[in-house]
Amino acid sequence: MDQVSYKTTYVNKVTAQKEWVIVDAENQVLGRLASKVAKLLRGKYKPSFTPFEDCGDNVIIINAEKVVLTGNKLTDKLYTRHTGYPGGQRHTSPAAVLKVHPERVIEHAVRGMLPKNRLGRAVLKNLHLYAGTEHKHEAQQPKVIDLNSLN
Repeated sequence: MDQVSYKTTYVNKVTAQKEWVIVDAENQVLGRLASKVAKLLRGKYKPSFTPFEDCGDNVIIINAEKVVLTGNKLTDKLYTRHTGYPGGQRHTSPAAVLKVHPERVIEHAVRGMLPKNRLGRAVLKNLHLYAGTEHKHEAQQPKVIDLNSLN
């Protein structure tokens, strides 16, 4: 029997080719930015993508305060949290969050696009957000990626 047998290869923690990339969030629409960053974090742009392993890149997002929300989402959208006490439901708008902690708006959007399990929590640790253009990951020699070139 002369058959060619193909063996499926999977990436694991040791063989994953993880890179460091920088994404500039200036004038980027929040949802489109978050979906592409979530794909980068998972590793879905790589031919060696393995769904059950952390094989994605480490992503650094700069200029988080300059992200754009379309329509009236800046004022009408509400983030809901609960204090844990009876009647402790609290609501905030993205405009209020952007003033105090601009990184949290992008983090919230990206977290919602990742799996809701231990893999999603592990992948989210590879996301590094900064409000300005300065970051502390120069030693990793990150390469700049234009999100508009990704599909």
